[in-house]
Amino acid sequence: MTGVALSFSLRRARRIFPREIAGRHGGQEGADKKRPSSLISKKAATKPTTCWKVNSDPGFYLVREFPLQFIGALHGMKTIGLIGGMSWESTMHYYQRINELVAARLGGLHSARLLLWSVEFAEIARLQHADDWDAAGRILADAARRLEHAGAEGLLICANTMHRVAPAVEAAVSVPMLHLADITAHALLADGHRSAALLGTRFTMAQPFYRERLERHGLSISVPTPEEQDALHQIIFDELVKGRVEAASRERFITIMRRMHTAGAQAVILGCTEFGMLLRAEDAPDIPRVDTTELHCQAAVGWMLAKNPGHEDAT
Repeated sequence: MTGVALSFSLRRARRIFPREIAGRHGGQEGADKKRPSSLISKKAATKPTTCWKVNSDPGFYLVREFPLQFIGALHGMKTIGLIGGMSWESTMHYYQRINELVAARLGGLHSARLLLWSVEFAEIARLQHADDWDAAGRILADAARRLEHAGAEGLLICANTMHRVAPAVEAAVSVPMLHLADITAHALLADGHRSAALLGTRFTMAQPFYRERLERHGLSISVPTPEEQDALHQIIFDELVKGRVEAASRERFITIMRRMHTAGAQAVILGCTEFGMLLRAEDAPDIPRVDTTELHCQAAVGWMLAKNPGHEDAT
């Protein structure tokens, strides 16, 4: 069953919904299957979903035939779907940080309305290193479809590198995806930066998919030397995704940052969601940097709490 049940008093039902979709339990259940188009997208409204009565009190009314995504409109918060597990170390931070930001914005006992699909990272890492991005894309596209089916109204890929398969994910669903490279570019430009050094996995640094997406926004992007790329890749896969943070690796990371900043990069992009584990606020504070994980979480919460969020809000 893909729907959920909601019960309303007749007065409240008529305030929120057209009369024809509110019906008395045990009596008229609605003359047709119209949905309140002002609160759901046309695309979502074409997806039939049945909601069943769970409260047998005859004084309550049942609203039928609306998608799960409609729940968010009633409560003023959209449901975000996280494609995580790449690695679970950083996904854990996504979950915590999104909830912290929602609580800070709304106060009280508020928390984030979100869904999480955590992939098996060993399988993803194997496909990455085998250069089988089509297979990796199919896995993430399947995760995206499952999240949308469960009620997600927007999606995050909780990894910079796996934006390599963002087109496959976007093609698999009808809900917007908040693209991390676009969010990062906007943050750099807002801070007045026109050039930046991109640090991440070897895939993110050496392949064009992320760099070119940033450059579409008018940024000049530089990457480390091949030797430096190998060092960063090793730090990520041998240490950070396993929860290890080594002081020597932090020093190597700062050395690479400082060289690229001295060479002309106005800011440094922490283009791996695990880099926040490695670099502390007190490390090289004179070098401007953008933490893509933090930016992604902030953008997600802004989108979730926007009055009428759409794809344009996601970027």
